[in-house]
Amino acid sequence: MIFCVRYETDKRLPFVLGRLGKRVFDAVLSFEQFPFRDYSGVLAAEAGLLLTDEAGIVDYNKAYRGINKSTDVLSFPSVTYQKPTAYEALQKQAGDVYDEETGHYYLGDIVLNVDRVNSQALEYGHSVKREAAFLIAHSVLHLIGYDHETKEEAAIMEQKQEQILNLLKITRDHGE
Repeated sequence: MIFCVRYETDKRLPFVLGRLGKRVFDAVLSFEQFPFRDYSGVLAAEAGLLLTDEAGIVDYNKAYRGINKSTDVLSFPSVTYQKPTAYEALQKQAGDVYDEETGHYYLGDIVLNVDRVNSQALEYGHSVKREAAFLIAHSVLHLIGYDHETKEEAAIMEQKQEQILNLLKITRDHGE
């Protein structure tokens, strides 16, 4: 499993984002029974995380979604799924997303707004680490086909995010 973090802002979070991101990425994929392993037996998945600020996320949202406003996180899955966790979509598009050298499937990219991570942690009364983990879990679920276009889909995603963070012991009251 590879989880690459890049920064396009000087703003930082008060913990090692790459370490947290990897833990959450692994937990989501394990929870959702990601079936592929690489040559060494670990989850054969890869994703990128870009940390940006308020102005940066507005630019991405406008450029890629045609929405000229801020958001907390954006997800860009590498493939389109017929339904959540229909992992055969990765195999069907393997030429575009499979790296023969590493044996990994590239699931997509996440763009995280550091300003929103901080403000939402305050708003919701939990740690910055918990908010970042929640948003990363949310995005990884998008990378494997989940969406929240309906109330039912949103409820499913919310429940899964909570379950995964509870497994990691990153709770609202504890935050880790």
